[in-house]
Amino acid sequence: MVRCAVMTFWLLAHRRIHLPKRCVGLRLHFADGSASKVYRETVVDRTATTDPAVLLVGFRLRAVRGQLAHALFRFESLFNTPLFVGFPGFVSKLWVAHDSNDIYRGAYEWDGATLAEDYVRTLWRVLALVCVPGSIHYEIVPGLTRGELLRDPATLDTRALAQTREALRLTAAEQPPA
Repeated sequence: MVRCAVMTFWLLAHRRIHLPKRCVGLRLHFADGSASKVYRETVVDRTATTDPAVLLVGFRLRAVRGQLAHALFRFESLFNTPLFVGFPGFVSKLWVAHDSNDIYRGAYEWDGATLAEDYVRTLWRVLALVCVPGSIHYEIVPGLTRGELLRDPATLDTRALAQTREALRLTAAEQPPA
C-alpha cells in the first residue's frame, strides 16, 4: 500500500492520471438482471499493455442507504483513487454506480492477471471494513481488455470461469441516448 501511495503521488505530479468522460453514462447490464451506469472512469498514461486482464469487482456497502447517501459515496469515492491507481499493472477502472440490489461494481483493466490478483487481495482487507460481510466478489479474466469486454460482453461466456457470479457477468453495454 505504501508503494502504491508513493506511485500515486508520482503519477499525479506528472499528470498521468486522467478522468475521461467517454464511458461515463454507459449503462451496463448483468446476468442477474440488474443494470447500472458508469459514473466515473480513471485511466493512467502508461506503456502499451502486454498481458491484459479484466478484473470485475462487486460489493455492497454496509451503511450506505438512500439517494443522498449513495450520492455522497460516489463523490467520496474519488478520494479512494490512491488505493489502486499506483498499483503495478493498473491500466483503467470504470466506477459503476449501485444497482437495484445496492451492489457497486468496478470494471478494471490490468497489465497482468497476477498483478490484478495481488491488488484485489491487498484491497480486500480495506474494503471488508465498510462492506456487508460476504458481499465482496471478484472475477479476473486473463487475456481480455476492457474495450473488448465492452464491445462484446458475450466473450465472458467463453473466457471467464464457469462459476462467475451472475452479478459480475456483464451481458450488455449500451451508450446513453444522445
